Amino acid sequence: MSGQPTSRAARIVVPAVVASLIAAAIAAWSAPAPAAADGGGPTEDTIVILHDRVDPGRKTAALERAHRFTATHRYRTALAGFAAPLTALQRERLARDPDVTLVTPDRELVLRDTGPVRPGETIPPGIRRVGAATATAVNVASTAAVAIVDTGIDLRHPDLDAVAGTNCVTPGQPPQDDNGHGTHVAGIVAARNNGRGIVGVAPGTRLYAVKVMDGAGHGSFARLICGLDWVASRAATLGIRVANLSLGTPGASDADCGRGTGDPVHQAVCRVAARGVTLVVAAGNEASPLEGDLPAAYPEVLAVAAMTDTDGRAGGLGTAVTCAPGERDDRAASFSNYAATAAGAAHLVSAPGTCVGSTWPGGAYRTLSGTSMAAPHVAGVVALCIGSAGKPGPCAGLAPAQVIRRIVADAGGEPGVAAGRTYGGVVSARY
Repeated sequence: MSGQPTSRAARIVVPAVVASLIAAAIAAWSAPAPAAADGGGPTEDTIVILHDRVDPGRKTAALERAHRFTATHRYRTALAGFAAPLTALQRERLARDPDVTLVTPDRELVLRDTGPVRPGETIPPGIRRVGAATATAVNVASTAAVAIVDTGIDLRHPDLDAVAGTNCVTPGQPPQDDNGHGTHVAGIVAARNNGRGIVGVAPGTRLYAVKVMDGAGHGSFARLICGLDWVASRAATLGIRVANLSLGTPGASDADCGRGTGDPVHQAVCRVAARGVTLVVAAGNEASPLEGDLPAAYPEVLAVAAMTDTDGRAGGLGTAVTCAPGERDDRAASFSNYAATAAGAAHLVSAPGTCVGSTWPGGAYRTLSGTSMAAPHVAGVVALCIGSAGKPGPCAGLAPAQVIRRIVADAGGEPGVAAGRTYGGVVSARY
């Protein structure tokens, strides 16, 4: 090793014949195991769902031994199953197992922001716009904890009460944010009222970092299910009643929680909701119907479109938007997805998502735009509706479907419906 003295033993010269035998032995000992007889060929990242009647841990281990693969994720609560790189033959044989209900390819996820712009303000106008603060007063922490299912959170940021949940990108490591997106989302929900930086919708609320996206902003269905599985298993013990998902991918929902179409994420979403967790999801930034974007299209989630606010109040009298030319105060953001059907509109609200200042890794602050920024405004609102200051709110005791109906009914004002596109009323935090 560099900088260390060389021992006498290390300078002993090994005869050439002996050296060649040693090298061959080391190569044989360290070489990877030969490909399984039933698993040769290229692999594809795959999600496998098991029947509820089996013990998922034991069954996964048995399948690993029988078909010679190694699972990358194991699911016990949101789903019974696992994810693994599998060959075509392995997938075919697993699909024939009577304890396997679904074998499906993994899919990629992306974040829902549109890039950095300028530093934020102490009390961002969006926080005031949703009724979570005035120029002189802010809310207090929610009685409900919020899971940030994202790129992780800067766990050392002084403006956040953030603790480690789980890391589905690098299992076993802290879910530290190496991208910035998750930390920004976290601050919108709950940045502290501590006299520095910015204030969130529900200041000081406990946040759990659930890392499902990597430093480049890439994720997958397998990682998302891993994160949802963790939330479902810890919701009761940790008091997690809200989860924010500012991520997505193209796709359409089905009508039966994924059981008929084999959508594993929809199955996981429904089971998390059954555990009493309201999932708040960014609608997407393609200026297209949210009905074509997952997980926003699932009727079991509260989808959030983005609107613009520059003065913290309704009326469309705010100043021009300097960080996003073309956007106008109290109007739907031009990039935001929207509802094209009555079913989509039934679980959609809007919130500020243009030029939103929030926390950033390293104790810093930054401004971003996107439905990624709109969703955490609503996650904070849902948390406040459940309860704050140690007291129950109007959403306390409600099932997630009832919470969604309450939040949608309470939303009002612009942007509503514009040019035939339904964006939902602006969410209100006045609870």
